[in-house]
Amino acid sequence: MVGFTGGRLLASADETAAQPAPSEHSDIVSAFGAHQAGIATAQQRYATLVVADLTVSDAASFRRLMVDVSATVALITRGEEPPPSRMFPEGATTPTDFATGLSPSRLTVTVGVGAGVFELPGMTREAPRRLRPLPAFAGDHLDPRWGGGDMIFQICADDAQVVSAAMRALRARLPGYAVIRWTQSGFISVPEGGGTPRNMFGQKDGTSNPPTGSVEFADTVWTLPDEPEWFAGGSYLVFRKIRMKTANWDLTARDEQDAVIGRRRSDGAPLTGNEEFDEPDLEATGADGTTVIASDAHVRRVHGFSMLRRSYNYDYGFLTAMAGGSPDPLEHPENHPHAPGTADHHHGGHGKLDVGLLFCAYGNDPDSQFIAAQQRMAEQDRLNAFIQHTGSAIFAILPGFGKDGYLGDTLV
Repeated sequence: MVGFTGGRLLASADETAAQPAPSEHSDIVSAFGAHQAGIATAQQRYATLVVADLTVSDAASFRRLMVDVSATVALITRGEEPPPSRMFPEGATTPTDFATGLSPSRLTVTVGVGAGVFELPGMTREAPRRLRPLPAFAGDHLDPRWGGGDMIFQICADDAQVVSAAMRALRARLPGYAVIRWTQSGFISVPEGGGTPRNMFGQKDGTSNPPTGSVEFADTVWTLPDEPEWFAGGSYLVFRKIRMKTANWDLTARDEQDAVIGRRRSDGAPLTGNEEFDEPDLEATGADGTTVIASDAHVRRVHGFSMLRRSYNYDYGFLTAMAGGSPDPLEHPENHPHAPGTADHHHGGHGKLDVGLLFCAYGNDPDSQFIAAQQRMAEQDRLNAFIQHTGSAIFAILPGFGKDGYLGDTLV
């Protein structure tokens, strides 16, 4: 669970103009623009990540899929019915009425591709320079069932039913072109009056994101000049499924929780500050001469690595355990402290609970952003005792498209 800190800069006129044009309806986010929606878009409450493996045989077939997907995205994000599917028999209709009468709820669909796309016969464009498998990190316990893939669809909206309906509409485009490899679904809740969402540990998550529309945002997220020309306006998405040991965390004293992170759980402020957005003072020492923010505190370990976090909580309960598996890749009893005098007891199966964070990080240089931060965290971070990285993937997020184009029209 990578965190970071950074300064806040004013928006430049060029970057503001590059954002998708706002709709006259507050519940509609335009699918068109220099960049795809769903990145700079204010984070919605619900998300489903759908990852697929291609079954097409060449670049021309992939292009047909992207044209179909783009037409679908353009319609459903406006709250309209998706186009008819060629797979439906005569008399059947594509609309399911599952979302009929519902607001679009700021629905966005953000599409990315994996390295396998560039191996298709007839694909002439150079792959993005930084699109390569993530390295192994110490402490990883990755499950291949939720990793890798040729394409990702990040579906977000403020209504979970709208997200589900959009997923069905997009799935209807895949037969003959791709098969679903894995999905993950999550949620966040914004505090009343606004503010930073909290993760399953009760910590504010995303405090140090670069401000949307700022120079810092553009320099952090959108492609660098040395990337292939077709990729201009795109980004990279690193996904990590992070299981959080909430029972262990809940039995840890508040002061120790704050020391693990380097921030106060109550208000998100660094231990050396008064407000959430205060810059951590990594040199400050206490009365005993030690640094206030410990050497292995999460904030210190990942300090200085800027990326856009757009993560979601997940709560799958005991689904995996009840299906005969276990979400804990280590399969060992979880040791944790108890209050003095606690009688012997069963632990209620909390070791089988699968809850945590669907970590999604956007950036233009995974090597110096996520990878560098995760390597530093893997070396020494007190937070590692409470989390397990169980899923992993990286994708190149395609540039935006216009009303007369389609997703990937600069690629194929």
